[in-house]
Amino acid sequence: MPVIKPTVGRVVWYTPYEEDFKGPGAISRPYSGQKCVAFITSVHGDRMINVYVLDPNGKPFTVWSCSLVQLGDAIPEGGRYCEWMPYQTGQAMKTEALEKQLAGGAKES
Repeated sequence: MPVIKPTVGRVVWYTPYEEDFKGPGAISRPYSGQKCVAFITSVHGDRMINVYVLDPNGKPFTVWSCSLVQLGDAIPEGGRYCEWMPYQTGQAMKTEALEKQLAGGAKES
């Protein structure tokens, strides 16, 4: 499975965890099955990022050192993780397939 390199400014989905809905900075709970939109603000590695998140009502909040689930990774239980949107993972898989095809063709020449 391809690893998509996170970069500042990319958009990902954020899945909240229960603590996000409690306390003075509580956010609104997304509708069933929906995620929150998040913008990558800093990259620690291929699987760890900081994000600026908007809850379903547009209320902003930040999440530091958030797990970024890549294709094939296990989904953390309880939330508090980001993931690529289906379009982004589809494009990454198409790119990987094309690169393999081109590499195979280059070896035969």
